[in-house]
Amino acid sequence: MLDNRATAEELMDADDLPADIYAEVVADLARVNVVTMAPRPTLAFLARLTKPGQSYRLLDVGYGDGDMLRQIARWGERRGVGFDLVGIDLNPRSEAAARAHTPPGLAIDWRTGDYANLAGEDWDFVISSLVAHHMTRLQLIAFLRFMAHEARVGWLVNDLHRHGFAYHGWPLLARLFGWHPIVRHDGRLSIARSYRPGEWPPLLDEAGVGDARVFRAFPFRLCVANR
Repeated sequence: MLDNRATAEELMDADDLPADIYAEVVADLARVNVVTMAPRPTLAFLARLTKPGQSYRLLDVGYGDGDMLRQIARWGERRGVGFDLVGIDLNPRSEAAARAHTPPGLAIDWRTGDYANLAGEDWDFVISSLVAHHMTRLQLIAFLRFMAHEARVGWLVNDLHRHGFAYHGWPLLARLFGWHPIVRHDGRLSIARSYRPGEWPPLLDEAGVGDARVFRAFPFRLCVANR
């Protein structure tokens, strides 16, 4: 069943999904990220490449609820690392949800639009979390090229690993925590839409990115990083 990537559309990507339902879904996805320790590989990546007392300009593509940027903002404050944080998402419902769920004290620039329009804005880092599996092959290759060209210090794709244990175990985990029905449905489909380690090198080759590292992160995360 998981030998090939699934291509079915996820329910949360529907254009007619009401804004209030969308906000509930991305809020639950933020809770999923807490349970599954999603920020850990991203923060570890930044820890290796940043220095206390310095500031960095970071772009998060496809921020959803905005939970990753909020984590980075707080992490940077604790470590004395300054960040100019910008999030870009195609879905205007993401901006509304992220603004609603972000405390006033966190200075994050939430934007709606196409990441490609932000080329040339002097990014130190370009990151994404749980976005790659939403893209078509051509979209992902274009995104890899953008990151490789625009990120001065480094870039990171933090995504899922298409793994049988994760796929079959997801329904139990989702029921246990009582997450939104769309999250229950889309979570399993997201796993089926994601990649395996051996599928990333051809994508990187086609994008012309030769020095990226593909690595697994517990539990069932598959990341691609370049510095």
